[in-house]
Amino acid sequence: MLLVSPPLLGVYISPNTPGSKVPSHGTSCFGEEYAIDFVMIPESGKSKKPYRKSFFSYVCKGLPLDDFYGWGQRVYSPVNGRVIEVENTIRERNPVNIFKDYKNTITVTHEFMKNYASSKMITGNYVMIEMAKDAYALLVHLKQGSVCVQVGQEITTHDVLGELGHSGNSTMPHLHMQFMDSRDFSIAKGLPFIFDTYKIKNTTNWVTIRNAVPKVEDIIKFEME
Repeated sequence: MLLVSPPLLGVYISPNTPGSKVPSHGTSCFGEEYAIDFVMIPESGKSKKPYRKSFFSYVCKGLPLDDFYGWGQRVYSPVNGRVIEVENTIRERNPVNIFKDYKNTITVTHEFMKNYASSKMITGNYVMIEMAKDAYALLVHLKQGSVCVQVGQEITTHDVLGELGHSGNSTMPHLHMQFMDSRDFSIAKGLPFIFDTYKIKNTTNWVTIRNAVPKVEDIIKFEME
């Protein structure tokens, strides 16, 4: 079991998490068995809506990227290691449109499964970190042009990697993070992990949680220790 640090700061929900089911994304392929997603919500934690405008606007008109609380938030390394792969040039879809983005996800995933599409069409902009032999961290869907580390760079926990974005097969701005035993998606198996510390909101306050993974229903706060 890997012990890792939070890759973000602020208040989030996790719509896909191994804290609630495994495989968290419905498949054990491509190292995704224990993958986790984070979507930023208002700091108060009183609402799980990840954007500032109305649901009507989101569905009927689409929303600009900067209407989402999480877009552009710094993404931090959850581990110590060496950067072995980066992508920083893939365009983000703007505005965010629920129907077009879901269609894109279905199309790209299908094409990737048929070997018609590159894995970069799935990941979008990303950073891959070699933590140890047969242990890799992957953080994807990053903002175009935000990746600030280079291949070969040695990094430590909490180093800034880039910014949360909406590239690849993302349906809205969010961070997808997974740990795996190979850098090759075609053979990679997911590795389980726990966070060293985070907080969850109960009815009255924030409760510190250690050595665990959030559940779908949790409202999560990450703070830098």
